[in-house]
Amino acid sequence: MSMPFYVSPEQLMKDRADFARKGIARGRSVIVLAYDEGIAFATENASRALHKISEIYDRIAFAAVGKYNEFENLRVAGVRYADLRGYAYDRADVSARALANAYAQTLGTVFTTESKPLEVELVVAEVGATPEADQIYRLSYDGSVADEHGTVVMGGQAEHLAERLTAEWRPGMPLAEAVQLAVRVLGTQPDGEDRTLEPAQLEVAVLDRTRPRRAFRRLAPAQLADLLGTTAEPSGGPEQG
Repeated sequence: MSMPFYVSPEQLMKDRADFARKGIARGRSVIVLAYDEGIAFATENASRALHKISEIYDRIAFAAVGKYNEFENLRVAGVRYADLRGYAYDRADVSARALANAYAQTLGTVFTTESKPLEVELVVAEVGATPEADQIYRLSYDGSVADEHGTVVMGGQAEHLAERLTAEWRPGMPLAEAVQLAVRVLGTQPDGEDRTLEPAQLEVAVLDRTRPRRAFRRLAPAQLADLLGTTAEPSGGPEQG
């Protein structure tokens, strides 16, 4: 009689965590950083249709790395959650903290009960009336939540990029300076010459606290070119990974 195959819970959780981390590391990084009038998001993404950065509600945005189909399902669920809560109660009752808690429950449940964890890492951010009221939450594949302040880097080379971003970022940066910093950091190569990213290769959006209701705004290549001091070129095909 053959012995039943046994895997300890510790080894099972470790294998799932390693699997999720490898999938996330293959994706291109997303940078989130505060500036004087809100929160900026930037990533290398030539696609104009497959977004990594999106609006969830009036003053809440969502950014993700990993498998597109998995984080897109989470984004759609977040939009529905926010719309339902705002309709049933009040628009002011929709908060990034509540949304982050809902995502954490979903990610944690999948990680512990399903055969495969979600290969995603998320940021949920809400812009407040003042910089002190801004909220940035980072969610990992296992449902853990971190309350971040100022800057976040997710995806491939996150630790290396975060070191440079933290060293150069400062509170109260104007938008142009914040975007230039994010693009420089995205072009960083750990073992080679840094790349220069063109506006058509980038996806950049902001939560602008000066806007009256819907704070989310995407920056078109022409607007990015003005901020970066370059010339916009036509965008290419969709991003792979």
